[in-house]
Amino acid sequence: MSGVAGGFAAGIGALARAPLPPPIAHEAKRALANVLGLAIGAAHHPGVDAILGTARLLGGPPAATTPGRVERVDAHFAALAAGFAAHVDDFDDTHLATVIHPGAACMAVLVALAEETTPSGHGALIAFALGCEAQLRAGVAISPEHYDRGWHITGTCGVVGAAVTAALLLGFDDASLARAVRLSMTMPLGHREAFGTMAKAFHPGKAAANGILAARLAAQGADAPADVVEHARGFAAALSTRFDAAPMLDDLGTRWELADNTYKPYPCGIVAHPSIDAALALRERIEPDTIAELRAHCHPLVPELMGNPDPQDGLEARFSAIHGIAAALCDGRVGLPQYEPERVRRDDVRKLRAKTTLVASPDVARDAATLEARLHDGTTVEERVAHARGSMARPLTDAELFAKVRLLVEPRLGERAGRRLVDAVLAIEDAAVLDAVILFAVPEVNARV
Repeated sequence: MSGVAGGFAAGIGALARAPLPPPIAHEAKRALANVLGLAIGAAHHPGVDAILGTARLLGGPPAATTPGRVERVDAHFAALAAGFAAHVDDFDDTHLATVIHPGAACMAVLVALAEETTPSGHGALIAFALGCEAQLRAGVAISPEHYDRGWHITGTCGVVGAAVTAALLLGFDDASLARAVRLSMTMPLGHREAFGTMAKAFHPGKAAANGILAARLAAQGADAPADVVEHARGFAAALSTRFDAAPMLDDLGTRWELADNTYKPYPCGIVAHPSIDAALALRERIEPDTIAELRAHCHPLVPELMGNPDPQDGLEARFSAIHGIAAALCDGRVGLPQYEPERVRRDDVRKLRAKTTLVASPDVARDAATLEARLHDGTTVEERVAHARGSMARPLTDAELFAKVRLLVEPRLGERAGRRLVDAVLAIEDAAVLDAVILFAVPEVNARV
């Protein structure tokens, strides 16, 4: 096929006809369990309520449920709601080289199209894995300058992955898949100005909905230019001054970007995680009220992305590295409760935030940090973190990741629901239909089990 997008789609299509390598299949299962758990955990967020309320006004015939909810809406709004819910707590998977969160958009497409397409579990896993891989490869080809310019890469490249997932679920041949990919590359969205607000989570949700739209249009014969990626005014040039087609096209099936996916232990921007690790270690040695001053030595991305010194709510706090440090020192743990609005506004964390300064240096790696505490008695205590927990150097184990999923799911769906969901995802390749997995994300099913 002519053009970068056509060659890319041909390579993805060939991969879809072969088994996933076992390590990649397992990584895809980890990613899917993680984002399903997150979508269930945030199922009753006000943003999800707003999406489902809008669906009642604008949506078509009910076709799907949103994980953790009983309402049925059309595929567009089901994808939008599921993608939003999976991302809104900033607790989802992260590909560190691009800072893409690949799971949300592709999971949302699975949920939205499961009933219509009735894929086998094996087919669904391939569609999910290759959708993740497609968006990551597109992201690597335009990184890092694309993100540095202010784009939210999860939205801009997520739509490409979502279109791949939708096309594979709909059973497209390579020509139709290529049309869907080309069309998706006319639909990027999202900028970093939305960080710290509800609007950020719409980016993967809308990427999922647009990916389905691209596939639907392709099925009707619509297309975009063959050179939509590489043209002087095309996808790559519009989004970045740096484009290299090789990461998109080379070594498909032998080199997997999905293998470099990581999972967050803390529900906030990932660049703050090394400092949170350091603060948790420091909490074992000192009491917060003994601290006179804190200095966090970190990568320059930390103040750039997460420099808010005094957040006022949970969404703002997720982009405040200083809040993560303060919460770790005050509570000895950092989870969803540390980002509840009332916790963010409490005097103990506010006082500690006021004592904390971010000291950026390009010599500090992204997954490293040093936290230096000067105490009231004049002594100094220091904690160094060479690699953050959850990074490629210190990945979350299956046990740690699936424990996280259970903590997210069980408050919503019941005591054993998290384990049932994890077990269903791990056995997805043996499921005759995807519903065998998706049903465990539905409240009334868990109530009967």
